[in-house]
Amino acid sequence: MDVLSEGGRRFLTATAPEHTAVQAEMAELADEWEFPIIGPDAGAVLRLLARLTDAERVFEFGSGFGYSATWFLRGGADAVICTEFDVEEAERGRELARSYGYDDAVTFEVGDAMETIDRYDGPFDVVLIDHQKSRYLDAFREVLPKLRHGDVVVADNIARGPIDFERLVDHAADGRPLPTTEADAQTHGIGTYVEAVRANDAVETAILPVGSGIAVSTRVE
Repeated sequence: MDVLSEGGRRFLTATAPEHTAVQAEMAELADEWEFPIIGPDAGAVLRLLARLTDAERVFEFGSGFGYSATWFLRGGADAVICTEFDVEEAERGRELARSYGYDDAVTFEVGDAMETIDRYDGPFDVVLIDHQKSRYLDAFREVLPKLRHGDVVVADNIARGPIDFERLVDHAADGRPLPTTEADAQTHGIGTYVEAVRANDAVETAILPVGSGIAVSTRVE
């Protein structure tokens, strides 16, 4: 099951912004490493959100080598805090940032993103959640107090990726229980995340069918 038709995906791909030089290099690296990136259609939304919030500070739960960060920078963000557990991916991100001249705008923190966020005070204009799906809700709860009115949280892989999308549809549309086995932890994590942010009066949330599906929540409380 796919949230978009093949024609819809082709249309979004065809109308997405062109990659910059560093993004093109990152896309090639992602293919080489078989590493998932958010892609230009969802990246365009990140760029737009940075622009609309006049973003000064962005925090990412899960950054790889910094592809998504480049979209926030294209939207005018002043600083992006990237978190990555894999040392090699983070170092490659630092190398790319130095090579293309934006290393003063990104900080790569190596380690557990949930531990890193504790060392940073808010506020954050935009937050991207794109690490272990089973920990999405924990990340949201941790960062919510560091958001002001109008600040935004984006969660990736809502409709595609290491999840069973049909089970998510059954849960959202028909109220069927989410899977609870360890093998289904990522599907359960996405399902509980979407359910929680939709029920939370502190934010308003919309699901956008770009990339692998993103949930965009803005603080209104």
